[in-house]
Amino acid sequence: MTANRTNSIFYGVDLGTVLLYVLIVIAGWLSITSASYEEGTGDFFSFSHFYMKQLIWVGVAWATAVVLLLLDVRYFHMFAYPAYFISLGLLVAALLFGREVNGAKAWFEFGSFRVQPVEFAKIATALAVARVMSAYSFSIDRPGNLFKVGMVICIPLFIIILQNDTGSGVVLCSFLFVLYREGLNKWLCIPVLFVAALFILSFLLAPMTLLVLMILVCTLSEAMMNGRWRSRLVFLAALALASGLLYVILSLVAPGAMDLYHCLLTVTLLSLIFVAVYAYRANLRNIFITMGLFVCSMIFLPTTDYIFNSILKEHQRNRILSFLGIISDPRGVDYNVNQSKIAIGSGGLFGKGFLEGTQIKYGFVPERHTDFIFCTVGEEWGFVGTMVVLTLLCLLILRLMRMGERQEEPFGRIYCYCVAAILLFHVMVNVGMTVGLMPVMGIPLPFMSYGGSSLIAFTILLFIAVRLDASTRQFGLNKF
Repeated sequence: MTANRTNSIFYGVDLGTVLLYVLIVIAGWLSITSASYEEGTGDFFSFSHFYMKQLIWVGVAWATAVVLLLLDVRYFHMFAYPAYFISLGLLVAALLFGREVNGAKAWFEFGSFRVQPVEFAKIATALAVARVMSAYSFSIDRPGNLFKVGMVICIPLFIIILQNDTGSGVVLCSFLFVLYREGLNKWLCIPVLFVAALFILSFLLAPMTLLVLMILVCTLSEAMMNGRWRSRLVFLAALALASGLLYVILSLVAPGAMDLYHCLLTVTLLSLIFVAVYAYRANLRNIFITMGLFVCSMIFLPTTDYIFNSILKEHQRNRILSFLGIISDPRGVDYNVNQSKIAIGSGGLFGKGFLEGTQIKYGFVPERHTDFIFCTVGEEWGFVGTMVVLTLLCLLILRLMRMGERQEEPFGRIYCYCVAAILLFHVMVNVGMTVGLMPVMGIPLPFMSYGGSSLIAFTILLFIAVRLDASTRQFGLNKF
């Protein structure tokens, strides 16, 4: 009997996680059915309908899940790096030879069949991050190791951005959560988030205001990390005094040669030399990290205009400007979000019922079976239905975090947290953009949005974590 248990495919598997996955997939298929079915189009079970095509992908995804449960966990360690480099090759190939869809050159097309490599690059990157950070000599406090992890994340991010698939690329930034879980100084969150917000702030603030904010945020966050407030406040006062004196002297000697902004910038950059010497002698490694973020920010800021006007497409620029409230176009760039909010709001408490959503049925909401699938849930299932779906997704993410905490090896723990971070980011952004709290990025709702690449990739992502956890639980059960 013990042998039968050991050989069972579900031995050690967290069945609660599997059940949550199945329920979410079923909810997604029902939503796709509501969003894509049109009355009077003939046979309900025709495979020309999106929901029937999705049913095929559900079958493929579940078969893939079974295969993953049968694999030896050592394969995930062995093939982490090869999978990562293969995914980079596929991303480059898609950039060079792929088909452009909705402004993003990120697809391979084989007849009516499309594959998006970025969905599988998320899996490979998660495995590579787990492999790098689970090395015996790895320490998150060492700048060299932190740089290594950063490169693993940033290389595919850079390629994806070149593909003009910014939404998918930004997903990789969710790995920052994993870095903090593994011991990255929590106060580094402040300058990192600030640097991430620079792109938006550059449209709203004057250069002088931006520079002052950058100096304050980087200096004070470093003071929080090391607990040396007095010396950092003295440093800020010295910067202000030196910049003011330089401006006054230049105004007398060479009027108009340099304004206050450039005086402050010059003094700040020169001061970094003395700060670097001080940090080296005092063995304060966190200062170098903060300095690196500041320097990278100063390099990045002049490129924002080029990125916005030359790299981003017109619809992406309009989405950003609309989200910031700089422009308003209810019949244009704001149309999707406005119709989405109308659909969700019209659902009320219990919704209009299955296949009864008017905003959905009559096509007022574009992409209602893909990126805006949450609108279907809101209109037909109401507030109660949306809360049920969000609860299922949140429970799945929490179970992944719980799985990570009970892993005996760093590889499994880090990978589980990578999966949880990716799913959390997708849910927050997708739901946020349907209700107007986030800019439209075009990323799917996990396990619910239509698409074979998305569903299979998320299934692989999840069931690798389930398999790693099952191995840990099997070991614990076999000890008794």
